[in-house]
Amino acid sequence: MAHLSDLYRLDNFNDTFALGHYARVLDALDRRTGHIVAFKVMRTEHLSADGDMRWEYRAFGSEADILMKLGDSPYVVQMTDCGYVADPGEAPAGGEIESFQRDVLGFIQAMPDFARRGWRPYLGLQNLPRHHNLLYLMKPNQGGARWRLPSEEGLVLALQFAEVLRLAHHKGIAYLDHKLEHVYWDGAQLRIIDFNSSRQVDSHDPAQAALYSMDIHNLCVGILYPVFTGLSPLKSALRPQPGNRNDAEARYRDITQLDFGVEPTLSQSLKELLQSGAAAQIERIEDFITGLQRVASLHGWDFPHHYTSPASRDARAQMRAGVSRLRRGQAELREARDLFREAAIQDGITEDLEAELRRLVKAVNDMLNHRVIP
Repeated sequence: MAHLSDLYRLDNFNDTFALGHYARVLDALDRRTGHIVAFKVMRTEHLSADGDMRWEYRAFGSEADILMKLGDSPYVVQMTDCGYVADPGEAPAGGEIESFQRDVLGFIQAMPDFARRGWRPYLGLQNLPRHHNLLYLMKPNQGGARWRLPSEEGLVLALQFAEVLRLAHHKGIAYLDHKLEHVYWDGAQLRIIDFNSSRQVDSHDPAQAALYSMDIHNLCVGILYPVFTGLSPLKSALRPQPGNRNDAEARYRDITQLDFGVEPTLSQSLKELLQSGAAAQIERIEDFITGLQRVASLHGWDFPHHYTSPASRDARAQMRAGVSRLRRGQAELREARDLFREAAIQDGITEDLEAELRRLVKAVNDMLNHRVIP
């Protein structure tokens, strides 16, 4: 049995912008590899005094199993370790740890014993930058602000997410818990986190197989509608949506109609596809992918069986180059603002210089609040 500090140096919580129901997540150094990871540990309130395993406890085993099954996907967060910690504090500070690394079967088989002992399960995960989290990027910081992804990027994200669902459904897994805080995006590469509310599905049971169609519905409503409009489908501002497994499955159940009035220039074919998904008219993820490809061909993409004009293909190439420059420009604006801000707080500078630096900080912030893309 090892001591926690032998394996990990735990740092600050990194989940404060979107707290989850059943776990807390800290930045951590894995001393065995030298890599910074995300240390996801069950909340203390889900421990039972009698050693009974609530669903939150068992969900760690289910999530570890699903992450291993989907481990070949470049769009799914990678698991590096799983195990149990003895420290009952919200942020473990010491005590013993039992690491199973990637031995998920051993981790699951040991679960009843560690539950009786009052130890909490944890997962070591690939650490993703907060500034790539879509909720963090798109959540307005002032009234009246709203950002959406360019359709080009939104289609890339949609196709990558759909490929994750295709792999998951092929392996009998429904993701279900679609919300922006579970999606990381850097402009080109998708990463999906939090599979604790996902379900292993018996595809021969019609009632369970219907969860695959629910996955498509939840993707259209909970992810793609906000991505293309900057608005929540719940007719509220974008905000974190904590909840347990039942909440995840019921979150969008009553939403069958999407309002695109705020984005009148959005592609009509894209609106129709998302509306079909919201109305639960698409049962197979393969059909949804075909629909996405048809929409993308109208935006200059090349796919077999879908015609793309040479002019549209060339225009798309120019648009992609322009969006790339926008992202670089916004990143440099943030860097410039941070330089001004750091200079303004130095001791010993004159009031005149400080005033000018703070003016520049405000001016750059105003530009970023009116930025083109999240």
